[in-house]
Amino acid sequence: MLGRYSDRIWSLIFIVPSIVLIGVFVYGFISWTGYVSLSEWQSLIPNYSFAGLENYTTLFRDFRFQADIRNTIFFTILFIGAVAIVGQLLAVLIDQKIKAESLFRNIFLFPMALSFVVTGVIWQWLLNPSTGVNLLLEKIGISPKWYVSTEIIPGIPLGKIEFGIPVAIIAIVIAAVWQMTGFSLAMYLAGLRGVPEELKEAARIDGASEWKVYFKVIMPQLRPITMSVIIIMAHISLKIFDLIYAMTGPGANFVTDVPALYMFETTFRANNYAGGAAIAIILLISVAVFIIPYLLMNRRED
Repeated sequence: MLGRYSDRIWSLIFIVPSIVLIGVFVYGFISWTGYVSLSEWQSLIPNYSFAGLENYTTLFRDFRFQADIRNTIFFTILFIGAVAIVGQLLAVLIDQKIKAESLFRNIFLFPMALSFVVTGVIWQWLLNPSTGVNLLLEKIGISPKWYVSTEIIPGIPLGKIEFGIPVAIIAIVIAAVWQMTGFSLAMYLAGLRGVPEELKEAARIDGASEWKVYFKVIMPQLRPITMSVIIIMAHISLKIFDLIYAMTGPGANFVTDVPALYMFETTFRANNYAGGAAIAIILLISVAVFIIPYLLMNRRED
């Protein structure tokens, strides 16, 4: 009996420092950021005078922040869709017991070893109209400018912005998909290898074609994998910063700008700490909208 209580006491002794550090450096700083977002701190000199929701209302009236929301919506949709579809297709191909499977798997996983900054620099060089592949195309009479385009397709007026897909954001999507598809591939490949062969064989014996086996038997088994990929990619896309910072910056007319980049410039270049904190809280809420339901769902399943 004494040994059991002794084990619990020692467990608490080891856990308490971690709880205290998480409480201070995670939840404490989140609370402090929320408080700053409601203040009038807009210079290097702190000003904690209460401003209410003024910083938030100013943001949502701002043309740049409206453009950021538009860019984030389309980037998230295109990024998640492409990563899930391409990763699943590659996983199906590799699952066919092809030769040199480990080689292909490593090739697709390699981009994940790079940071988003490195990826941004590489793709910036490749897609820039004055360098890389486009420089070679220009020499033969082709001069693609979509990487620095300010065109919005389709252009639907909404408030101060046109609500449509910025052409330049497609370049960011390509770079992000190139880097993160390996993660989706690994997830789906593990899921495919976990589907019992008996289920597949039973469907084939019943006369199902390979297409029906995949869509009627395998796909339902991969739903938890798909949900995990969507949640994790959504988390990455909503707070994306380093890739865009290294690759394009905010772009002309903010066609490649995102809230995280706006937060960085507002806080550390304009010294508007209250405005930057307001953007940070909005980012936190948007990520929580995806993460919290996912965690609750997993807890119920467990």
